[in-house]
This record gives sequence, structure tokens and C-alpha cells, in this order.
Amino acid sequence: MTENKVREYCLIVGGAYLDEGEAEHALRDPFIEDWVEQTGHFKIHNIDDIQVTSGVTLGSLGVVCIDERIFEIASVDPDHPLTEHKAKGVAEVLRRQDMFDEINVQPRDEEIRLPSSDDEANVELPEDEVGAAD
Repeated sequence: MTENKVREYCLIVGGAYLDEGEAEHALRDPFIEDWVEQTGHFKIHNIDDIQVTSGVTLGSLGVVCIDERIFEIASVDPDHPLTEHKAKGVAEVLRRQDMFDEINVQPRDEEIRLPSSDDEANVELPEDEVGAAD
């Protein structure tokens, strides 16, 4: 019997957060605030009850810093990876929350595409590569 493996997706997000902890708070805080407004309280075990989008709970998402102010948001539950549909749903909700400056969905097994910046255009080549670049 063959196992039907689902392609896993992630979100690459950028924002003014210095570390994973700040980015994780930016991800979680709006959902926790909504939960408290609805229920009147929050306990850490409720994190798995809070739905970000259909089929994705807040507790199933993890944040990893991949570059300066660039983070990957992906499922930490190997039994419930983010499908493309779920990742796009999470991205849409995060755009509405407006906690990240940039949000992109991409397959997790591909090389991470970092947002381009003006700094990339101003990279100086080492002296031994200057002639090779022309």
C-alpha cells in the first residue's frame, strides 16, 4: 500500500520583529485577544482550541527566524501539515490582522525565497571577483 503524501506549505513573513519570540507574539496576540473577548478568559491549553482558519489551530503553528526580520510560519504538527489551501487561508487571516509587512505562501520543500531588497542591488563583490562579474 502506498502512502499519499501531501505537499507541505509554509508562510514566509517579514516584519519589524527582532526575534522569534516577538514574531510569535505578533502571530498569536490578535487571536488570543479575540478568544478572551469571546470567552472572558484564556489558559495556555486553549491555544489548541483557537481556530486560525478552517483546519488550522493556533497551537499547531510555529515560528522560526530564517533571516533578519524574516520568519517562517509552518505547522509543528507532523500529522497535520499546512496544505496549499490551508496556508493561503492562514495568509489571508494574517493579512487582515495586519501584523506582518509581507506575507508569502510557498512549498516548504523548496528553497526559501527571501523578499528582495534595495540592499541586494548594492552588494560589493570581493576584489578577486570584480573582473569575473563583467
